[in-house]
Amino acid sequence: MLGALWSFLKRHKKKCLFLGTFLGGVYLLGKYGQRKIKEIQEREAAEYIAQARRQYHFESNQRTCNMTVLSMLPALKDALMHQLNSESLTSLLKNRPPNKLEIWEDLKIISFTRSIVAVYSTCMLVVLLRVQLNIIGGYIYLDNAAICKNSTTPLAPPEVQQQYLSSIQHLLGDGLTELITVVKQAVQKEFGSVSLKHTLSLLELEQKLKEIRKLVEQHKDLSHSDKIGSRSLLCHYMMPDEENPLATQACGLTERDVATIKLLNETRDMLESPDFSTVLSTCLNRGFSRLLDNMAEFFRPTEQDLCQSGSVNSLSSVSLPLAKIIPIINGQIHTVCSETPSHFIQDLLMMEQMKDFAANVYEAFSTSQQLEK
Repeated sequence: MLGALWSFLKRHKKKCLFLGTFLGGVYLLGKYGQRKIKEIQEREAAEYIAQARRQYHFESNQRTCNMTVLSMLPALKDALMHQLNSESLTSLLKNRPPNKLEIWEDLKIISFTRSIVAVYSTCMLVVLLRVQLNIIGGYIYLDNAAICKNSTTPLAPPEVQQQYLSSIQHLLGDGLTELITVVKQAVQKEFGSVSLKHTLSLLELEQKLKEIRKLVEQHKDLSHSDKIGSRSLLCHYMMPDEENPLATQACGLTERDVATIKLLNETRDMLESPDFSTVLSTCLNRGFSRLLDNMAEFFRPTEQDLCQSGSVNSLSSVSLPLAKIIPIINGQIHTVCSETPSHFIQDLLMMEQMKDFAANVYEAFSTSQQLEK
């Protein structure tokens, strides 16, 4: 039996060698394919886990953004009420002073200025914090990923984060003071000559606010006009136009200072982007629309008004004297800058454009390409 088998192999030696080689190749190829499939599966699983981890971190970061905005609104409201103290004027009016009309005129300008600045500054706070915390969030994600790979040099250590985020104080300080000055001038131009007895409908009030917005958002300060370029004219209220004072020092900069300057410059780049201008503009439109919605409660027509006008358009059917509108607009700061989630602030935080913009910022700063910069 063995002899016959041996004779068969000798007669068909080439065929057997070819068959053995072929079967061995198929076996090796199968093993190679299995290994490659396993590598692809492991790579896809790792990418899926990394994407899920990044998505979880992003969503957590957005909740942090929302909570940070709410926590800073009381400070913003206090700063506004300190610089535009209408309460002292209303207290004076209760004592029936001889210069009552003059006080009313001051109250008119301060009340409108305060609520309009409240809308502007709240929108700016929401958008600016969204930018800053998503830049920081992206770097923190990369730092956490680097720790897993035993890297020891963080991109954004806690002390750099603290120094960088403290730049928001410009908006609550010098930036807010500049904004108040510009808005006050616009309010004076639109309402300065309007009598306290003059009646305004909600539609007319909306038009007045549009004119004030136009003056504010097209305002050009000669000291800033050569630095603005293509960015929003409102940006220098959020961050100073000049470089961070740290950057002006010729020497003595620490690694922390250099890292902070880098973050500030990246933030300025984001503020100069068309996407930022679009989101801020959309945010302001939503904010002023909500302000008017809040005031519309006081312009509800009575049945008698509807019968007399024969119209259901409440925007124009009810008019109030300016003297009655002043207390209404004066009290809006408590809704706009409310530390509890009001409809006003929820509208801003939940905007789809805001979410998309935040995702783009986070994506830009949480990818491995950032490590190469």
